[in-house]
Amino acid sequence: MKKLPLIWAHRGANVNAPENTLLAFEEAIKAKADGIELDVQLTSDDVMVICHDEKIDRTSDGKGWLKDYSFKELRDFNFNVQFPELGKQTIPTLEEVFELIKPTSLTIDIELKTSVIYYDHLEEKVMNLVKKYDLEDRVNYSSFNHYTCVNLLKLNNEAEVGFLYWDSPIDFPDYAYKHNAKAINPAYFNLALPNTVSRAKELGMRIYVWDVENEAQVLDCIEKEVDAIIANDPTMVRNVYNKQ
Repeated sequence: MKKLPLIWAHRGANVNAPENTLLAFEEAIKAKADGIELDVQLTSDDVMVICHDEKIDRTSDGKGWLKDYSFKELRDFNFNVQFPELGKQTIPTLEEVFELIKPTSLTIDIELKTSVIYYDHLEEKVMNLVKKYDLEDRVNYSSFNHYTCVNLLKLNNEAEVGFLYWDSPIDFPDYAYKHNAKAINPAYFNLALPNTVSRAKELGMRIYVWDVENEAQVLDCIEKEVDAIIANDPTMVRNVYNKQ
């Protein structure tokens, strides 16, 4: 039997609770995920908070750019528009997530959201907090901004840094390897492209796949022996595993 990929809850277990909230990360723990994935940005007063979009319109009852609000201002908004029955959920800080996850064995995959807004020195701030909580062995880093990935590796060339991507670039594993990445983080459909999986394995790179949404895709990830599945519904993935 092939080794089963790790299960990382994408923005927490966001099929059961509002994404990137402490409640979603608590649901990931209950679902027995192996890790969580989250997105970090900076407020106007330099606080590291967890939110996927650069604007808060989709996930909260507020509007506008996250970067233009202070932390205190952001805390006034309700970051739960999807599950009103669960009540108000406030935007969490990265430190609050560390406090929650530290007592567990879960991995934390931190995506630095620096593609639309380049948050100066976010790499140093994140890594310093990881060190403060003694989580270096349990944290992976990723970004669609590969300059950010390179900056992370300059700060710590042993860090587990994965290059995130959506489009279908040619020879992506070689490109990421050239820049010292430890992993590639492809959207699921990229697994079907020529040499993506085989070449990454030849180079000794790990493969952390996101946008995995159904049983057929999970089975394909198992067959291709990826290292982790980043899923909105970790319970669905675990149920597929239980059938193996």
